[in-house]
Amino acid sequence: MASDDIAIIGWAVSPMERRTAKSEQQMLFEVVTDAVDHAGITRADVDFTVAGSCDYVAGQAFSFVQNIDAVGAWPPKRDSHVEMDGAWALYETWVRLLSGDIDIALATGSGRSSTADPALIYPMEMDPFYLAPLGADAMSFSALQARALLDAGKVTERQMAEIALRSRASATSNPHAQVSGAFDVDAALQTDYVRAPLRKHDLPPITDGAACVVIARADKAREICENPVWIKGFAHYSELHNPGMRDLLTSPSTTLAAKAAGIEEAPVDFAEVQAAFSHEEVILREALGLGQDTPVNRSGGPLAANPVMATGLVRIAETARQIREGQGRRGVAHSTSGPCLQQNLVCVLEGDAR
Repeated sequence: MASDDIAIIGWAVSPMERRTAKSEQQMLFEVVTDAVDHAGITRADVDFTVAGSCDYVAGQAFSFVQNIDAVGAWPPKRDSHVEMDGAWALYETWVRLLSGDIDIALATGSGRSSTADPALIYPMEMDPFYLAPLGADAMSFSALQARALLDAGKVTERQMAEIALRSRASATSNPHAQVSGAFDVDAALQTDYVRAPLRKHDLPPITDGAACVVIARADKAREICENPVWIKGFAHYSELHNPGMRDLLTSPSTTLAAKAAGIEEAPVDFAEVQAAFSHEEVILREALGLGQDTPVNRSGGPLAANPVMATGLVRIAETARQIREGQGRRGVAHSTSGPCLQQNLVCVLEGDAR
């Protein structure tokens, strides 16, 4: 689906921390407040809200109900929830605005991964018969995918380290980054594997964080915002949950989502992709049809901060920010969920012609 009728008018990203003392509701209250202020509106102007979060990460059932307090209970408004990254929450708000009966909506994503060991949490979300009993977490599955890429000659361990180096060096200019700064590639390649063939620099940090994005229909967007960032296309596709039944060298669902979102309609100036593991950038570049000279993750990306359930929404916010700051007119944001890039979402954003 594609439309010129809806634009991003405001956003906010929380500080990214290894462990926050704030509750999820407190993190969300701050980013919602900052996002509506950034958009030049109030909470009362918002017609519809969608939250993206995960009960497994929160450690309790129906945790999202408490998070509604961050938006405010009055005046009453429509709300929804997706057990997905906030990027999918934004997709739902976009679809809702296409109906034409409301003007402004916001989406949030939030997660506090520090509350428990991810290696214990994430296997619980896998297929209960074939995958969960293996006890394999996201890191283990990603290591299998990285090994497949290495064996196929599509990447080298040095190239993976160089991707991590570039990402974390780029993050030095990002005030929201958790991990930043250059490192010595040769020295890094001498360190032990965490999950062979992945070393520490190939992995995302454990991060607590949240994000909020506000979108509006065209008339309202132009009324309250001098430079709205237009959503030119939005789509997501999914593949089989079991990595053993997929070709781990490619990401066809990303390619399908990108084509459906209209990525081929005009050149893309840059991309923000949810490559939480260094080798994933290689797959996503190919799947999105990006050239090697196309800047990717100038914010540092998930290798600099990975607030699970908000990482993808941050990619969209970062893309909007870079467009508004004049770092490119047309950008693509990507989000993923599930083992080995199982589900993929693509959002193409564009600024007004200058």
